[in-house]
Amino acid sequence: MSAQGRIARLARMVPAGASHARRTPFVLLVVVLLGSGLLTLLLLNASLNKGSFRLSKLEQETERLTDQQQALQQQVDGYSAPAVLERRARGLGLVPGGVPVFLAPDGSVRGDAESAEVTE
Repeated sequence: MSAQGRIARLARMVPAGASHARRTPFVLLVVVLLGSGLLTLLLLNASLNKGSFRLSKLEQETERLTDQQQALQQQVDGYSAPAVLERRARGLGLVPGGVPVFLAPDGSVRGDAESAEVTE
């Protein structure tokens, strides 16, 4: 078989001219899909970065507020110490109470009522 015969036979197997017209819409579709996919990934990445920065800011604020809460709790603990409470009560003119006296449901008094001793 000659070279020209082979070329002629191969030329008959390949469709002539119409293949470019059929491929163009498919190529455009693939390009559009790839472009929209890349754009979507870009927007998603930007959104995740924005959320990450916001999360970092909120974590810092949480840490600051936790520190503030602990400092306030230490102040409250300092004010509620028994020695501090006694000193503040005496400063207001209060004195320690004696043995407690109770009222029974029938109105009778249980215990001996005594007046508190005032020491200055």
